[in-house]
Amino acid sequence: MTRRAALHRVSMAHPGDGSAIEALIDAGGLDPSTIVAILGKTEGNGCVNDFTRAYAVAELGTMLAGRLGTTRAAVLERVAMVMSGGTEGGLSPHFLVLTVSETDEAPKGALAIGTAFTPEFRPEEIGRMPQVEATAAAVREAMRAAGLSRPSEVHFVQVKCPLLTTARVAEAAARGRDVATADTYESMGLSRGASALGVALALEEMPHAVLSDAVIGQDFSLWSRRASASAGVELTRNEVIVFGVSPDWAGDLTIAHDVMRDGIDLPAVQRALAGAGLDTGGGQLDAAQADRLVALLVKAEPSSTGTIRGRRHIMWDDSDINATRHARALVGGVVAAAVGRTDLFVSGGAEHQGPDGGGPVAVIARR
Repeated sequence: MTRRAALHRVSMAHPGDGSAIEALIDAGGLDPSTIVAILGKTEGNGCVNDFTRAYAVAELGTMLAGRLGTTRAAVLERVAMVMSGGTEGGLSPHFLVLTVSETDEAPKGALAIGTAFTPEFRPEEIGRMPQVEATAAAVREAMRAAGLSRPSEVHFVQVKCPLLTTARVAEAAARGRDVATADTYESMGLSRGASALGVALALEEMPHAVLSDAVIGQDFSLWSRRASASAGVELTRNEVIVFGVSPDWAGDLTIAHDVMRDGIDLPAVQRALAGAGLDTGGGQLDAAQADRLVALLVKAEPSSTGTIRGRRHIMWDDSDINATRHARALVGGVVAAAVGRTDLFVSGGAEHQGPDGGGPVAVIARR
């Protein structure tokens, strides 16, 4: 038997709304036992106290448990749940449901998906080398699960990682342990950064010798072309999804990637689209090609210089709206203009994920 990956993109009325997924199951278009991961863009603030992510995970877990005749804990142990908060600007809240099933079709080279999970992290390990190394091990495990033997076959790695809360910091202190930072918001960036460097290590984008606690969140000359990490309060481990192309998989889906050098790098988006067989013709995808676009995943980050191509931006200086929220709105507008739709997985906070102010972009499309 040959494996085949599928991806269903569905809208949500609110973060706990799994009705569109249930409708797919009821119509026979989705076998819940084949679901390996669900990605979601929820309408929270994307910061430490964004509990829209936890709400979505809890509701999806409960719904799938009922459909599968098991417990929510059993579902969440097996299915990677990557909820990314923040749909600023025109971004549309939505879920991406990923499935892997067996088919009699002949393999022809198609999208391959593998998932893996790290052990639970202690607070003192978050944002440090233990998280880097555990993430690298999970990426390698996910590659093996997908049958991807070479790093060059991997086009994108999506990671959901934990953060530090005041309670988690206090728990570590009670055991006589220090943490990477007592600033809970800063811990999100350190966790994302450590996770991204773990991806880079697994994909042989850099050697282990250049990595240490000291470079995480500090040396941004070290970055991955294919890592995307989103931090949240709803978990204490890393959940890893590897996307690649394998000659041993069947199906009509493919994936391509590129790297945006800054938040307005439209040509990078167009190259990724072209790599997946979609042609913008220098403008926006037409309706037929936009319909073939199954998912677009991209990282958004304000440049640390406070400029974009030499011109000043105020994302870091706005005391009312977090900088990553500005960045999601900016990049969301750029990629939506390229593809002609707004249900796009734009994730903020790109520490060690692409160059300063930029980030990786991946396109999944039907041939």
